[in-house]
Amino acid sequence: MTALPAPVWPVLVLAAIQVADGILCIKPVGFIAACFTDVRFPRRYWRLMTPVKFAAALGLVAGIWIPYLGAITCAALVLYFLVAISMHIAARDFGRNLFVNATGMLAMCVATGVFCFLI
Repeated sequence: MTALPAPVWPVLVLAAIQVADGILCIKPVGFIAACFTDVRFPRRYWRLMTPVKFAAALGLVAGIWIPYLGAITCAALVLYFLVAISMHIAARDFGRNLFVNATGMLAMCVATGVFCFLI
């Protein structure tokens, strides 16, 4: 395992996606609100998603200079998307949100972790 990411660009791409997702969660756009509703994510917690996404982006970017922070943040995102996938499965939501969004993001987080911190 490496303390700092190499290459850096996948970490920056993942951070940019988290920022964009955080912006979309400020006042959840239609498809995000529908996703939260479909998995029965309590509405009172929706507002927490923006700071979570922004914190993930910050951790990834700061991890370019702070040893192990990027790897820990990447691992936390993997856990986040595993929980998201389990929520989709528990809600029997087997549509696009599960197979494209949550699974695709899980794959991207795992790939970033492996290629930037393990190899």
